[in-house]
Amino acid sequence: MGESVPRSAEVVIVGAGSTGLSIAYHLASLGVRDVVVVDRLGIASGSTGRSAGGIRQQFASEVNVRLSLYSVQAYERFKEEVGQDIDFRQYGYLFLATTPEEVEAFSTNVALQQSLGVPVRLIAKEEAKEIVPQLHVGDVLAATFCPTDGYADPYSVAMGYAAAARRMGVSIVEGVEVTGIKVTRGRVTSVVTGKGEISTHTVINAAGPWAGVIGRMAGVDLPIQPFRRQVFVTGPFDKLPERLPMVIEFRTHFYFRREGPGILFGMTDPDEPPGFHTHVDWAFLEKVLARAVHRVPVFAEASVHRGWAGLYDTTPDDNPILGKIPEVEGFIVAAGFSGHGFMHAPAVGRCIAEIVVFGEAKTVDISSLSYGRFVQGGRGRELYVI
Repeated sequence: MGESVPRSAEVVIVGAGSTGLSIAYHLASLGVRDVVVVDRLGIASGSTGRSAGGIRQQFASEVNVRLSLYSVQAYERFKEEVGQDIDFRQYGYLFLATTPEEVEAFSTNVALQQSLGVPVRLIAKEEAKEIVPQLHVGDVLAATFCPTDGYADPYSVAMGYAAAARRMGVSIVEGVEVTGIKVTRGRVTSVVTGKGEISTHTVINAAGPWAGVIGRMAGVDLPIQPFRRQVFVTGPFDKLPERLPMVIEFRTHFYFRREGPGILFGMTDPDEPPGFHTHVDWAFLEKVLARAVHRVPVFAEASVHRGWAGLYDTTPDDNPILGKIPEVEGFIVAAGFSGHGFMHAPAVGRCIAEIVVFGEAKTVDISSLSYGRFVQGGRGRELYVI
């Protein structure tokens, strides 16, 4: 039925996924503890709980690489600092290039990543096959491999941040829907929920795929759309290495990694329209399996046991919107991650908390990811989007 809500708070965060809870944790760590997190369902009930859990540093822009570098280090220390085991497995990310254009882009991006301290290498297809012997590499031209990339359990991350934030005094209200945001003379004054109104001067929109809806409540038209992404998992499968990296076929965005005794895999559907539906399209599974068997022939011997679908919160340039909205004082956005929200949650949480406390982000310069870039004509797209 939903919990009761406080009548006032210094900060209200909409969304109890990995991003919203990281912001709450980092705010409390910086001394801002009069914080309320509101979620219409519950902790990790949206995109976080349906994420594939990937954590990588291989991006095409400096800001995303820097967000990743901070986040990887935070995830490495997570159990020690936050108090939760997140099963972070640094088995690496292996990207496969199958066109000359991809090889050229990989080479450029690896140079950027290496210049920022990422231990990534451009490798020949023969080495890719050494890493995963079952790969078909006849059409592979090159690959990149970063051994410190990997994956973790998104639900554990969210629960870890939630427990630590609560220990420091943050309130997390589950099962309560935000129905409105009141703005008076150009600034936020309260958040309206199904359980009452919360008076506040700072609202942080970390609602993921619903961020556009929340934005409109404050009179802000955020260019964020929800897109379904589907994930499937096989039964126990021992024909692939135990220490299997996340393998990504760049052209088709087909990917796979180990999930317990089975294999987790998925692929972007280029014909997917925007929408909030999260049912599994089992007909699409046939296309994914055809790609899987092409890239890894032993996939033909696997059996699919389950599948699920989640939502990406996607922007026109596949980069998030981070920071203050100048038109509405006290309204801050941390959404539009286009599939990278979980992997960047530690850095984004820290940066958004710094904006609240200091007026600007200090850990990573995220100014290029502001809402204003769309008003000013946009910026370069992020190429590493799966």
